[in-house]
Amino acid sequence: MSDEDSAFDAVVADVAERVDPDGAERQAMEEAVQRLRERTAAALSELPVDAEVMQVGSTARDTWLAGERDIDLFVCFPTAIDSDELERYGLDVGHSVLPDGREEFAEHPYVVGEVDGFDVDLVPCYAVDSASDIRSSVDRTPFHTRYLRERMTPALASDVRVCKQFMRGIGVYGSDLKTKGFSGYLTELLVLEHGGFRGLVEAAADWSPPVRFDPADHGTASFADPVVVIDPTDPERNVAAVLSRENVARFQHFARELLDEPRDGLFRREEVEPLSASAVRERFTTRGTTPLALRLDRPDIVEDQLWPQLERSKEGIGDELVRRGFDIFRTDAFADDETVVLLFELAVAERPAIERHTGPPVHVQAHAGRFYDGYAESDAYGPFIEDDRYVVERERAFTSAASFLDSDALYDVALGAHIESAIEDSYEVLDSDDVPALADRFGRELARYLSPSARG
Repeated sequence: MSDEDSAFDAVVADVAERVDPDGAERQAMEEAVQRLRERTAAALSELPVDAEVMQVGSTARDTWLAGERDIDLFVCFPTAIDSDELERYGLDVGHSVLPDGREEFAEHPYVVGEVDGFDVDLVPCYAVDSASDIRSSVDRTPFHTRYLRERMTPALASDVRVCKQFMRGIGVYGSDLKTKGFSGYLTELLVLEHGGFRGLVEAAADWSPPVRFDPADHGTASFADPVVVIDPTDPERNVAAVLSRENVARFQHFARELLDEPRDGLFRREEVEPLSASAVRERFTTRGTTPLALRLDRPDIVEDQLWPQLERSKEGIGDELVRRGFDIFRTDAFADDETVVLLFELAVAERPAIERHTGPPVHVQAHAGRFYDGYAESDAYGPFIEDDRYVVERERAFTSAASFLDSDALYDVALGAHIESAIEDSYEVLDSDDVPALADRFGRELARYLSPSARG
């Protein structure tokens, strides 16, 4: 065994010892699950339908990490009942099992609560015959659990936990629409596909996207994503559909680092010290760029609705700024429970009072004539001829990026629906004097922005 192999194995062994739940944790979880099953069975006995309760997720597959306190229970109802009955029965059972719980909503409502220190989700679903027959995405989850439980050995489960910790350390774990990373199910399938954590890391280091895996040899649907893992329980679904190109590249980068220089630090998320307002001001001054931001109240929507809308709004505004001549260096978005911010760092923040507008070639008579006549009596300079085209120099609508952001023209760009509504209610344009004050609320986010690294 080479020194590199030995170092890799030693680091993985240390991480595994840290993230594998101990006997006391396992016993506590098993006892909590048993109590929940009994409560659920009692609640179901009061209903006019037969249903089955099933533990799903990482605790059901033994791939949960030490310290995690999440239990997912699904109540699988017969397909003969309609969606209204599913929701009603599901909530009845949820509130009976978790009397102090609260309702949340995915594709339909469910109840979450706490039992014996564990966070519990109790979710109703349909007991469909196959994952291809699902009525909502949650109906697919029991198939995932059955598929993996039949194949997951203790050694592979330990490797999955190590892999999850690695992905958390480098910031690529989580299929939420802010992170756009690796889901737990995707991680489990990839470790299974490669025979362990090391096999996955070695393969990923050499990936040349797009890469495709088809664990059940379905061989049917095609996808345009950088990583394609055909769901073994549903041939029409790519498990890696949410995974961004950026996070694929990030995983590859750190896979190579881990192989070249195995170390525990890659399995720990880097803590970033928040910047002060004065430090933010100094950093932007040193960069020689102009920061501008929109600050508005956070819309009352869940995270997975918020972040796609922030991305759409950031892109729409950014594209329009560039179209108007205000070149963008980089952009970002921040959000907490109350406030959202769209940040635009500009390489060009101001433009001359006039802009060039080039028309058609003079020899294209009809178009050229309309262009010439349209500007002949205007306040524009010209039309004059350069090479073989008409040109005018006309007044620019906005000479600064800030004036555009503070105008009604902002509403003409592509914005997320809830972000647009929030902007219509009230928003602030923060210029280079105001942006540093965002450090009071978003000091860590600004620190990451102003000191970018491969970890993001």
